[in-house]
Amino acid sequence: MEIRQLKYFVAVAEELNFNRAAERLYITQPALSRQIQQLEEAIPAVLLERNSKRVALTDAGQAFYQQALNILAQLQHAADESRLLAEGRKGSLVIGIFGSSILDFIPRVLQAFGRTHPAVEISLHPMDKDAQIQALRERRLSIGFNRLVPNEPDIEQELVRKEALMLALPAKHALAARDSIELGEVLEEPFILYPRGVRKGLTTHVRRLFADYDATPRVVQEVTDVTTSIALVAGGLGLCVVPQSTVNLRLPGVEYRALRCRGKAEIELACLYRKGDSSPILRAFLDTVRQLGSQEATPSADNRQAS
Repeated sequence: MEIRQLKYFVAVAEELNFNRAAERLYITQPALSRQIQQLEEAIPAVLLERNSKRVALTDAGQAFYQQALNILAQLQHAADESRLLAEGRKGSLVIGIFGSSILDFIPRVLQAFGRTHPAVEISLHPMDKDAQIQALRERRLSIGFNRLVPNEPDIEQELVRKEALMLALPAKHALAARDSIELGEVLEEPFILYPRGVRKGLTTHVRRLFADYDATPRVVQEVTDVTTSIALVAGGLGLCVVPQSTVNLRLPGVEYRALRCRGKAEIELACLYRKGDSSPILRAFLDTVRQLGSQEATPSADNRQAS
């Protein structure tokens, strides 16, 4: 029994005329008759009563017709599902997130990807870079986003964007009236650093910026996330160096100003995925990430003109 024989039988059952069914199938009437005869022999059962005047379904033929419709519908559904999966337009994507990128870039990527791939199920999981790398290796994660990620032999790391660093300070601070602030002017101020406990994190980068002035930040708090750091700034506990996307976190009592300094007043965001991963969904998502990333101009050009 072949799939085409099911299709042929359905056409005859619906037309109840071999000539019309043959025309519908773009085959000859004798060839269609042979296929139906072979189908009946394979079952074996008489599916059609036919003579020179009429064609009619037997009871067995009526039952077989309903089952044939179900089988063909299931086969078409399986083909459609497989095609969508192969094209990366259906399935699931598990994304690791961390830091301020969730305040700006990642939501825009998800929105753009969702417009073109509405059938893909996406789940987000907050993880630091070490947890993301481990989850990728264990195939619990499809892709991750993070900053200052160390090179790993089995993990692909792709630059997504470069983001200017900003200075978050209490709204009542004396320097809040400025459009930009030079790091050398606030070396003695109390600072809140984040993320605590993450190797080669933003904290490390900030300490390097201070080192360019032969200084060390006066740390009053070290926290694990950007929201907590900004909340502490709003409470007047100190200043904080943050990526520009943090500006979207608008808490009362906090102002953000461009940061000028001797060092590199920008930080990179990268996406991480397994080397050799040929998942169509991942490739489609990466296309969206690259497209959105290429549309963004690096916002830190002015900062590199610092003193």
